[in-house]
Formats: sequence, C-alpha cells, structure tokens
Amino acid sequence: MSYDKVKQAKNISVGTKKVTKIVEQDKAVEVFVSKDADPRLTIKLVALCEQKSIPVTYVDSMKMLGKACGIEVGAAVAAVVNE
Repeated sequence: MSYDKVKQAKNISVGTKKVTKIVEQDKAVEVFVSKDADPRLTIKLVALCEQKSIPVTYVDSMKMLGKACGIEVGAAVAAVVNE
C-alpha cells in the first residue's frame, strides 16, 4: 500500500498549507491526499499538482495517513519532499 512510501520517506511534509508551499516550490515528489478529507481543503492542491505534473495518490483515511506520517492526529494531505 502507498502508506509505505510515506513511512519510508526521509522527508515528508504534512498539512495543506505546508504541502501547498512545497508543491509551489517544485520540491514535492509525490502528494498523498486522504479520501475522507474535506474537498474544500484539497481541491486546489490537487489542481496545483496536476498543473505541475506531480503525482497525486489517494489514500483511504486521514487517520491512517497521519499514522504513516508519525503524528497522533489525522492528516488530510502529505507530500514526499525532494531536498
């Protein structure tokens, strides 16, 4: 499952604002979006990723994405960062 990519990544960014900034700076390798996240939070980011040809992977839940990122709370979006 794609959660493994998040777990194995050395550099991850979590949260809509942070991930949007990373994508704008062309530093994102892949963006993960939770299917149960509020679309109002994710729709602009997904469009931005498409614009910049950054792959978007949808994951089942915010809870599991948060866990994969090593945080106690759910995550709407996360990105693997290329530094």
